[in-house]
Amino acid sequence: MPTTSRPDESRPTGRRGSPVLRLRIGLLLIAVVLSFFAARLLQLQGLDPKSYADMADAKDVVEMTLPAARGDILDRNGVALAGSVNGRMIIADPFRTASKAPELATLLSNELDLDYFETLEKLRKENSRFQYIARRVPAADARELLDKLAKAKLKGISTEDEPIRDYPAGDVAANLVGFMGTDEPLAGFERSFDAHLSGKDGESRYTQGFGYRVPLAENSTVAPVDGDDLRTTIDRDLQWYSQKVIAQAVEDYRAKSGVAVVMDSRTGELLAVADAPTFNANKPLESDEDDLGSRAFNDVFEPGSVQKVLTAAALVDAGKVTARTRIKVPAQLRRQDRPINDWFTHGVLRMTMAGVIAQSSNIGTVLAADQLDKRTLHRYLSGFGLGLPTDVGVRGEARGLLPSPEQMTAQNKDRIAFGQSLSVNAVQMTAAVNTIANGGVRVSPSLVAGSATTDEGVEVGSDHATRTRVVSEKAAHETMLMMERVVDDEVGVAPRAQVPGYRVAGKTGTAQRVGENGGYDGSFSLSFGGFAPADDPRFTVYVVIHAPAVDGGGGSVGGPAFSKIMARALSHYGVPPTGSKPSRTPVEW
Repeated sequence: MPTTSRPDESRPTGRRGSPVLRLRIGLLLIAVVLSFFAARLLQLQGLDPKSYADMADAKDVVEMTLPAARGDILDRNGVALAGSVNGRMIIADPFRTASKAPELATLLSNELDLDYFETLEKLRKENSRFQYIARRVPAADARELLDKLAKAKLKGISTEDEPIRDYPAGDVAANLVGFMGTDEPLAGFERSFDAHLSGKDGESRYTQGFGYRVPLAENSTVAPVDGDDLRTTIDRDLQWYSQKVIAQAVEDYRAKSGVAVVMDSRTGELLAVADAPTFNANKPLESDEDDLGSRAFNDVFEPGSVQKVLTAAALVDAGKVTARTRIKVPAQLRRQDRPINDWFTHGVLRMTMAGVIAQSSNIGTVLAADQLDKRTLHRYLSGFGLGLPTDVGVRGEARGLLPSPEQMTAQNKDRIAFGQSLSVNAVQMTAAVNTIANGGVRVSPSLVAGSATTDEGVEVGSDHATRTRVVSEKAAHETMLMMERVVDDEVGVAPRAQVPGYRVAGKTGTAQRVGENGGYDGSFSLSFGGFAPADDPRFTVYVVIHAPAVDGGGGSVGGPAFSKIMARALSHYGVPPTGSKPSRTPVEW
């Protein structure tokens, strides 16, 4: 029988497919891999951890501002003068836009009016997944842009919500409301009350990979806090009408500018503060820089003869004159280094104090004011608010100039009495005339309904209005009777300021304008200020036309605009005529 061997006795024990060999090779591979990871870990955490962390953040973590909704600016009835509408921010993901950056930059720059090279740089930004391309783009424009990008098969551009500031009435109250730049307020209430209106932006931070959010990675959101609304005392309809009237007057008289102010006689609330020229708050860059503020607060001028009613009220309150006091008015009054004349040529006139006001006599006013010393005159005029800011919350307000008693010479005291050698802004003068309308009590003007705090930390608004008695109620009434004679058909200089059916008390003003060299430039500021109904005042209106290119005075130029605005205010608020007869106080003796 042949001998046979066992199969496994003829083969080596360490053959290639044995478990021992496979185990040794596996352990070797694991050791190599672990060594690689160890080296990488040492590099990341030991050698330069910050640079790699920053690189990861730059590439994968997106930080995006969530804009707060800005508060609305409202008129007294809650109608929006400024609000926010839907808008979009345009965002690029450079990781996806870099390959077609030139083509994208061309389309974006054309559609959004952007700088091509700046846009191209953003589209190619290295180590970035998020770049702002444009801010506050109207929603309709953003949708149109996305459609064009889709048709061109260009990717990597997206949008997010971002409110846009809108001024629905265009130029109505733009001189007060102001306007916004791309990222900051630039004028008016938008700037003065920015903290009140702006709220606080939120933030979204998330990890992105290949253009999508990574679900389980970092993802945090801080919600925005919307701003508060600002309610003003302005009546939008009356503001619109006042702007229309003053703009027409500036055009008709070929004037440099004009202002109209409407005040509630009882509360001091400003219902309209109109400037001409003004601007469209939606397109401020299309207007001259000089037109972007509020002339009613920022420009100062000599008030002219409107000032005489303040002097007259002071004299009556001090017991020096009454409306019937007799004054002999010479043809010319020689004082100090130059004579004082009236606006009209005359001989010796026998006027009452009411006649001095009705005929706007400089000479008669100076003779009457001789009974007040400098300190007393200054005390009364500062009591009326001259030389003091109104502090209603308008940035850049000019306080005007009222010389102190120490600065006041005999010469400029005379001229201050009839409205020269001092300066005011239009709202200051409105509040001063309104003091007579309000029975001798000055109520501080306000533009904010209720209360609000400016960015300078000043609390303003109707809740903070102050009341200060300047002259007695009797003195205010006596002055009103004199002012009524100004609009009288027979004896007054401003019959065109009448409002049919109503008793009107007012005063004209004609003042030389100061030029850039500090001297009078040959032009004039013509004004009319008054209130109605005269015997139960509801509104005070003050109109100023600066540098008209026609002959005339405050009655013929400012009077008609005053009449139109006052008539609209009385009608708009349903104020009935009192039905009483106007003053017939004698003007001569």
